[in-house]
Amino acid sequence: QVQLAESGGDLVQAGGSLRLSCAVSGSISSMSVMGWFRQAPGKQRELVATITEGGHANYKDSLKDRFTISRDNGKSTVYLQIDSLKPEDTAVYYCALRPIHYSAYPYWGQGTQVTVSS
Repeated sequence: QVQLAESGGDLVQAGGSLRLSCAVSGSISSMSVMGWFRQAPGKQRELVATITEGGHANYKDSLKDRFTISRDNGKSTVYLQIDSLKPEDTAVYYCALRPIHYSAYPYWGQGTQVTVSS
C-alpha cells in the first residue's frame, strides 16, 4: 500500500517562500512520476509540476519561474519550493504518484493548505 503525506503548508505573506514536502511510504514495483497539484477555492484542481525518478522536471508554464520541484529518492520525499508567493497561490496542495505504466495518478496525499495574505 502506497501512502503519501504532505507537509509544509502555512499562512505566509505575499513575497514569502515555502517548501512543501511529500513523504512516500510503501513499495512500488515500477518506476514512477511524482506530481504536485493544487486546488484553489471554487476552482478545478490543476497540475503544478512533475518530476521523474531521474529528476526530469516539468512545470505549468505560468508557474515555472517561481516553483521548483525536486526529489530525494533516498528519503522517498518530493519537495515543492515556492518563491515570491502571491495571494493567487492560495490553495490546497496535493502530491500524487503515478507508476509509469499508468495514465493517471492513482495515489494521492491528503493535501496541505497554503494561504498567502496580501
